[in-house]
Amino acid sequence: MTLSLHNPVLLILLGITTLLGNPAAADFTATINPASNRGSWEGWGVSLAWWAKIFGNQSNLADIFFTTNSVSFNGGTLPGLGLNIARYNAGACSSNSVNGTTMAANSILPSRQMPGYWIDWASADPTSSSWSWSVDANQRNMMSLAKARGADRFELFSNSPMWWMCSNHNPAGAANGGENIQSWNIVNHAVYLATIAKYAHDNWGITFASVEAFNEPSSSWWTATNNQEGSHFSIATMAQVITALRSELNSRGLTSTAVSATDENTYDIGLSTWNSFNSTTQKNVGRINVHGYEGTGGRRDLLYSAASAAGIEIWNSEYGDGDATGTQLAQNLLLDFNWLHPTAWTYWQAVDTTGWGLIIGDLEAAQLSTVEQKFFVLAQFTRHIREGMRILDTGNNNVAAAYNAAGRTLVIVAANFDAGQYITFDLSEFSQPSTNGALVPRWSTHFNSSEQYALHSDTFMSGTKFWSYFDQNTVQTFEVSNVSL
Repeated sequence: MTLSLHNPVLLILLGITTLLGNPAAADFTATINPASNRGSWEGWGVSLAWWAKIFGNQSNLADIFFTTNSVSFNGGTLPGLGLNIARYNAGACSSNSVNGTTMAANSILPSRQMPGYWIDWASADPTSSSWSWSVDANQRNMMSLAKARGADRFELFSNSPMWWMCSNHNPAGAANGGENIQSWNIVNHAVYLATIAKYAHDNWGITFASVEAFNEPSSSWWTATNNQEGSHFSIATMAQVITALRSELNSRGLTSTAVSATDENTYDIGLSTWNSFNSTTQKNVGRINVHGYEGTGGRRDLLYSAASAAGIEIWNSEYGDGDATGTQLAQNLLLDFNWLHPTAWTYWQAVDTTGWGLIIGDLEAAQLSTVEQKFFVLAQFTRHIREGMRILDTGNNNVAAAYNAAGRTLVIVAANFDAGQYITFDLSEFSQPSTNGALVPRWSTHFNSSEQYALHSDTFMSGTKFWSYFDQNTVQTFEVSNVSL
């Protein structure tokens, strides 16, 4: 008889063996280190531009993204992601004319023209006619819906200064991809963001925990023909904006609102930019933000070391990829946990074209479609590694772990990208590694099959260990109860 994993006799024997507590040979063992501490998890999030400009009045999307409820959508039921972080985009566009001068941004897609509040340069007084606080209602509404559902961390971020602060009046970028902000508007860019933060606090019931003045500022692809807002900044100008922003926030009583920087496209560029700042600029930065577009490359560890040396945290403030299966998302998230050690992680476009969106949608046509498999892959992380948990070392790039002290629960998320194999999880270093024979609930998602987010009750503690079989291209989450560090 051929002992194949498709052989029902063998499967029965394996099940009996598991229940009796004798492990099948594991392809590898992950030992969780209870003495480690990679920070207290601040949460999971999403940027609200551009999708919330179009769909910001749809409460079902708010339920899907910002609760852990089971939500009806498109004829099915989705497990809410439970995001608690919303990144609000301060727009750079307006349609008004100022002394015959108008915005030059014909290449920016309509859905990506984010309305800005400071519509002309006549006055910095937010109560004057130079400011229009009624614009961008949909994005603002989604932020309010998120807060009503439990979101408790908000970040204000900018892709470009207001169009009239730009040398060519084009918030898509300069003609040659160089710096586009006018020198006399460097401080005004900081004034703009600080004024929004203050207005949000006083009028919207939103306190921004941080303000980010840049979006991939060292990149040179922000040109006048871009289809979205963007702006290149030199290191010297970044430093000026950071200093001015810290001062403007302080002058408005927002001393606890951090200046985050610099939302570079990759880990390596983020490190280079950080190392280019002098000590004064670095001290004005309350958190390092970086984007995850370097994929499996880049020195995540060096950026983490730089942040640790400065005594500040890291957020992966923007991640996206075109892989609808969620394979790349899982790979890069697990590498972040093992090397970058962020305390928060945010996705870029919750609703977007095939591959990029968690839900497929056409922003220009304002139409929603189906849910991508990567939605369920992300749910494996967001629904289980929750705010306030302590992130632990696992010694393996395919495994992440977090500990909930209040509930004495250990959460492990692991993925297998190779041939099917057993993975054993060793908790022997914990003072109380659960209870022998205790059920370990597990949730499973296949990257390339119809299994979306399935709960299984077939895994049990065997002494100080437990194990599970992983099909190829699978991510699983385990919640181990009665655990003490």
